[in-house]
Amino acid sequence: METSDKTARQIYNDVKANPARKKFGFGKKAALINIDLQKAYTREDLFKTAYETDPRQIQYVNEIAGLVRSKDWPVIWTYVAYHDHGDDAGVWGTRTNTEDSLQNIKFGSTRSELDDRLEIKKEDHIIDKRMPSVFFGTHIEMLLKHHEVDTLLITGGSTSGCVRA
Repeated sequence: METSDKTARQIYNDVKANPARKKFGFGKKAALINIDLQKAYTREDLFKTAYETDPRQIQYVNEIAGLVRSKDWPVIWTYVAYHDHGDDAGVWGTRTNTEDSLQNIKFGSTRSELDDRLEIKKEDHIIDKRMPSVFFGTHIEMLLKHHEVDTLLITGGSTSGCVRA
């Protein structure tokens, strides 16, 4: 371990001024992943779990999806839903058990449906997930490898919690 008399801020500034690796920029092929733009989170008029981050959010997502499709890159939509028995919710099903609890978003329910304002095309990919992250326990890795994707564009209402989780 290396020791130093520098403060954390000084070390941070040194690293920022002389990064160990060069910036590599945008890759050769991207995919757009739209995280959980389902009615449980987008329809404030229907569900108290919904919220609005920007009144034009859906419009922006549709525009980005169109641009990505124009490059012949994959567009992916995710949503969370569970079976009626709820066993597939795992530990998430033990946290709370109210009408609005995560494990009570059931397959086929209005809460699980992607927002009607989204412009989802037949060539798009829809992935249902059980955990916050689409990168855990889904087939997304296979899909991204198949399309030779090296860059991800991520949108949605809860991208922080549902990507870093």
